[in-house]
Amino acid sequence: MAAEIHSRPQSSRPVLLSKVEGHQDAVSAALLIPKEDGVITASEDRTIRVWLKRDSGQYWPSIYHTMSSPCSAMAYHHDSRRIFVGQDNGAIMEFHVSEDFNKMNFVKTYPAHQNRVSAIIFCLTSEWVISTGHDKCVSWMCTRSGSMLGRHYFTSWASCLQYDYETRYAFVGDYSGQITLLKLEQNTCSIITTLKGHEGSITSLWWDPVQRLLFSGASDHSIIMWDIGGRKGRTLLLQGHHDKVQAICYIQLTRQLVSCSADGGIAVWNMDISREEAPQWLESDSCQKCEQPFFWNIKQMWDTKTLGLRQHHCRKCGQAVCGKCSTKRSSYPIMGFEFQVRVCDSCFESIKDEEGRPGIVTPVRTSLATFHEGKHNISHMSMDISRGLMVTCGSDRIVKIWDMTPVVGCSLATGFSSR
Repeated sequence: MAAEIHSRPQSSRPVLLSKVEGHQDAVSAALLIPKEDGVITASEDRTIRVWLKRDSGQYWPSIYHTMSSPCSAMAYHHDSRRIFVGQDNGAIMEFHVSEDFNKMNFVKTYPAHQNRVSAIIFCLTSEWVISTGHDKCVSWMCTRSGSMLGRHYFTSWASCLQYDYETRYAFVGDYSGQITLLKLEQNTCSIITTLKGHEGSITSLWWDPVQRLLFSGASDHSIIMWDIGGRKGRTLLLQGHHDKVQAICYIQLTRQLVSCSADGGIAVWNMDISREEAPQWLESDSCQKCEQPFFWNIKQMWDTKTLGLRQHHCRKCGQAVCGKCSTKRSSYPIMGFEFQVRVCDSCFESIKDEEGRPGIVTPVRTSLATFHEGKHNISHMSMDISRGLMVTCGSDRIVKIWDMTPVVGCSLATGFSSR
């Protein structure tokens, strides 16, 4: 059972059901097999394995296949039992797995990229395999012919991918911190828009086609929610992790967001409330509270015979302030700040006043997320939402299967148990 990151008491937490060990290098992807007691893993040790739970309660590899290059990404389509494995050399290999998950047959190789494959999505209706790679491009190939249909290049490594099957919109995150929305056609594509808000490389994306929300996680430790279908450009910022956010999953039924970070942090965010949008940071040559000049404002420094001050920003109002006018720290979960951040003195007082108002049932500083410790490096996470199950894996070569029903409220299917 996992312990907490935060010291405040929690009534529920994820339950560790099983640990799967055996890979000789980092596990780059792990996927739960729907309706089965099984997991598919791909690793930097050049193997892809299918693990089935035996009567003893232990997981044993029923399939063990060695590739020509380290495995960097994977997609699995359960209805057709097709597995697509991206490799460090840029190729994607397709396999077909038998109904009893004891045999896997090679289908074809796709020359998708010139460098490491970072993400793969398979679309059955169009028979496309869409992928991103460290050759700075997104490609889409025909699974019938194995031929390349189209490519689009970026200025940075393409790191993650999401796809809307109905509209053929692809969301591509890259190492520059930008997300590009593309409309894919049979042999060409067009740029719809670009989303900029992160201060670090995009590490994970999640698209919810029902509410038309895009969630992005980044190396700047933050998550942004982009309202694609509603008020375009509206963003919500979530900050609670202390390392780069490696994986995210939005549960539309319960309006909860599950996120995992490289330090093993697992967060469950309550998105079923009206949150406030974080303000844009304002620019100024002097403190917008005391009007003292910042250190680059040579003219005002000369005129007032004062030394310039360092510029900071209040996270609640966005104003440019000096250190003396922003001595306080406060959490403000309604705006996504789950730990204490810099606020100007007047905003700190307004938060205190808001909490002190008569009739306030829930204080404004009450957390709107729960934080848990996965106790291993997490580089990839996947959920089976219908069963409330989550699998995590990372550079420590361990795969962990979690019962998330205590924190997300989904129903757990029979078959998986902690005994």
